[in-house]
Amino acid sequence: MSTQHDWISTPITADLLRGALDLERTGHGLLPHRLPAWARAHADAQLSGAESQPSGVRLAFRTGATELELDVLPTKLVYLGGPPRPVGVYELLVDGRLSGRASATTGITVTVDMSTGATTNHLGPVSTLRFTSLPDHLTNIEIWLPHNERTELVALRSNAPIEPAPATGNRVWLHHGSSISHGSNAENPTETWPALAAASGAVDLVNLGFGGSALLDPFVARTMRDTPADLISVKIGINLVNLDLMRLRAFAPAVNGFLDTIRDGHPTTPLLLISPILCPIHEDTPGPGAFDLTALAEGRLQFVATGDPAETSAGKLTLTVIRAELARIALQRVATDPNLHYLDGLDLYGEEDFAEFPLPDRLHPDAATHLRIGERFARLAFGPEGAFAA
Repeated sequence: MSTQHDWISTPITADLLRGALDLERTGHGLLPHRLPAWARAHADAQLSGAESQPSGVRLAFRTGATELELDVLPTKLVYLGGPPRPVGVYELLVDGRLSGRASATTGITVTVDMSTGATTNHLGPVSTLRFTSLPDHLTNIEIWLPHNERTELVALRSNAPIEPAPATGNRVWLHHGSSISHGSNAENPTETWPALAAASGAVDLVNLGFGGSALLDPFVARTMRDTPADLISVKIGINLVNLDLMRLRAFAPAVNGFLDTIRDGHPTTPLLLISPILCPIHEDTPGPGAFDLTALAEGRLQFVATGDPAETSAGKLTLTVIRAELARIALQRVATDPNLHYLDGLDLYGEEDFAEFPLPDRLHPDAATHLRIGERFARLAFGPEGAFAA
């Protein structure tokens, strides 16, 4: 075991991070962001909270250290009247292989009263995560940050020098989607479906999956336009329905505008448009979605659709309507954009999958379903016939 005198402190800088688009200095440390500052200025509270949760973000460095310490200050959410949220997990990979997990037990606690929306904040101490028994030779280390917990990075220490990891040479995959892409009920940051698919496809992931916030925001499209990438995908639909955000007349122009903006910066990059996976409550029933109050009173988190199916004739969106429209848009665009591709979300998770792995809260997939979706996406997108085939 090393003593305190053996530690080498390494400043945490942008060249030690992958998957983040910005790094903000706070009063406690450094906060990774998945949107740049100019885009965050346009975000609402929901998106601001989602983009600051570092799904897909990881520290990446090369070292011969056998022991590491990482000081972090996470922000933990507590919902009064709701079930406890899962604790964020930090995963250590050594030369690409999982070698350890840890969680921060202290940090900032934000308590939300679900009946009133009122919040209270409590600042707790910084947590120190310790990883030991690493190989005693030079290795490439990644520490994946929690996908579901805002994390301020305070300090990094080791018992041997650290340097930025060399470039992997992998293609960069830039993905945008909803809470399902963000990680929803995945147990660990390397087990969200995009992380699983990226590992299988041997690509470097930049995950712009934002819980409750895949809403065709123009500033997100501009961010994607300006972000270097070799492969791009956009998975859209569920948030537009469960927020009851727009009608059919506005949907196609918004999708086309979003894709046009991406194409301004990536005119020939493979671009995959993905429709929603199965979600029975919203297949033929419009939003808005809402908490199931009966289930909530029993300590269970479940969602319901509150719209009227008859209103689809007046332009209200359902997942069935969105899939048909996205397929039409893709067919129309591919005539002049041969590098645009379409993937039906039901091929990732459909009725047979739902019978085997139902959505526990009626909206989000569980850990086992993330594994299935990741495997399916890897085969359909990165396979020999896929849009992202090597």
